[in-house]
Amino acid sequence: MTALHPLVEQASALMDLDRHDDARALLARRIAEDPADANAWLRLASCHLSTEDYEEALTAAAEAIALAPETSYAHYVRAYSLRRTGRPEEALAAAHETIRLAPQGWRGFVALSEALGAWQPRWPEAFEAAATAVRNGPESVTAHYTLWKAALLNGRSDVQRQAVREVLRIDPQNSWALTQWAEYVAAEAAGPPLTGAGAKLPAAADAYATALAADPQAAGLRKGLDGAVFRMLRGTRWLALLCLVIAALAGRVFPTGDDPTALPGPLGTRLYALALMAAVWGFGAWRRYRAMRTGVRLSLWALVRQVGWAKLIVGQSAWCTLTAVIVVTVPWTERTVPQVLFWVALVPTLLTVWFERAAIRR
Repeated sequence: MTALHPLVEQASALMDLDRHDDARALLARRIAEDPADANAWLRLASCHLSTEDYEEALTAAAEAIALAPETSYAHYVRAYSLRRTGRPEEALAAAHETIRLAPQGWRGFVALSEALGAWQPRWPEAFEAAATAVRNGPESVTAHYTLWKAALLNGRSDVQRQAVREVLRIDPQNSWALTQWAEYVAAEAAGPPLTGAGAKLPAAADAYATALAADPQAAGLRKGLDGAVFRMLRGTRWLALLCLVIAALAGRVFPTGDDPTALPGPLGTRLYALALMAAVWGFGAWRRYRAMRTGVRLSLWALVRQVGWAKLIVGQSAWCTLTAVIVVTVPWTERTVPQVLFWVALVPTLLTVWFERAAIRR
C-alpha cells in the first residue's frame, strides 16, 4: 500500500484514543476525496470492527480487499465480521486466507479459532488455533482473549485464568480482564456454599473496586462489590458473638462444676477478657477496614445507609459487643441478669444467621 494520507493518519490517532465517531468522519471525508484509497477503507473497516458494526466492517473490508487483495488485515476483519454475522463457513475460508498471507501473524489464527468455535466437534481445533495465536502474538490482548474463549469452550479453567493474568500483564487497566479477575477472586472468597464471609473477601472487594474504577458504568461490577462488602459485613456478627462468649466465660455467667458460686469473677480475668475482645475487633475488623481501598470503604458505608438488612447486621454486632462489655465489666453478684443479657443477645443473632442461610438455600 502507499503512504498514509494525513487524514488517514489523523483518523488512526483518533482510533487509538477510542474516538471512533470522529475517526469515521475523517475517513468518510478521505474516501469521498479518493475512493481508491485502500488505506482509508482498511482503517474504516477496523473502526467498524472496534465498534462491533460488523455489517459495515464487511463492506469496508471488501472495498479494501478489492483495492489491495494481499492485505492480510483486511481478510482478518472480514473473517471476524463474517463469524459475528452468523456465516461460519465463509469466516473459515477468510481465516485460512489471512493465515496464507501472514502465516507468522496472530490475527489469522484468532480468526480461525473464532470460526471453528461455530462447530462443537471442532472446539479442540479452536483451542489449538488460539494457542498458536498466543505463541505468534504473546503481547496481543486479542490473542489472549481468544484463548480465554477457546479455553471456556473446552473446559480449561486453568488456561482461562492464565489468559486473564496475561491480559492484565499487558494492559493492567483492561476492564474485561479486571472484571474476570474480580469474579475469580470472589468465587474463591465465597468458598463452599453457605459458609459466610471467607478470608479472601477483602481481596475480592478490592478486585471489584479496581475493575469498577476502570469501568464505572458496569452495573455487574457494582453488584459484585456490594455483594462482597455485604458478606464481609455479615462476618462481623461472628466477631461480636465471639466477644459475647469470651465475656460469658470471664464473667462466670454460667455456673461450672469447679466453683459454681464464685461471683464476681476476678478483676484481672475480666480485664484480660476486655483486652482479648479489643484484639478480636482490632485484628478481625478494624485492621481489615484500614487496609481497604477508598472505593470499598465508601461502598461499605453506602450499603449500611441504604440497605435495611445491613443496618440490622451492624445493630446486632454492636448489641452483642455492648452486651459482652456490660457482662464482663459489671461485678455481678447474681447470674440472672447477665444470663438474660447473654441469651437476649445470642438467640436473635443466631436466628438471623439461620434465616439468611435458609434464604440462600431457597
